[in-house]
Amino acid sequence: MEKNEIAIKLLEGMPDAVVVCDQEGIIRFWNAGAQRIFGFSESEALGQSLDIIIPENTRERHWTGYAKTMRTGKTVYGAGDLLSVPAVRKNGTRISVQFSIVPFQDETGNLTAIAAIMRDVTLDFEERKLLRQALREARS
Repeated sequence: MEKNEIAIKLLEGMPDAVVVCDQEGIIRFWNAGAQRIFGFSESEALGQSLDIIIPENTRERHWTGYAKTMRTGKTVYGAGDLLSVPAVRKNGTRISVQFSIVPFQDETGNLTAIAAIMRDVTLDFEERKLLRQALREARS
């Protein structure tokens, strides 16, 4: 197997969402994992803003950080760090996702795109929330 063939099969077949967006936050790549998690087909997602999966109440904060990252080329979420955020599915259901990012740079070092590798952690998040609540109640 060649390296390119491995990369294609990995990106297309992995259960985690892989979403690549350009400098403006327009979706340029959307794998089957993204379709499974968010409910949008590839044809529905490509060319759309990331707003299709960002809850309305978190968009301002997201876009402020996104613009700063694109402008400066620096992010606090590099080197495999996981970020946990709310997201929204096509049907409007809110979910919790964890993701890491991979920056794409041109030959001059400017950011041209960002890939996010996302996993739905809603069940884990809800379970932790219930456990914290039970612990608070037990301590009271």
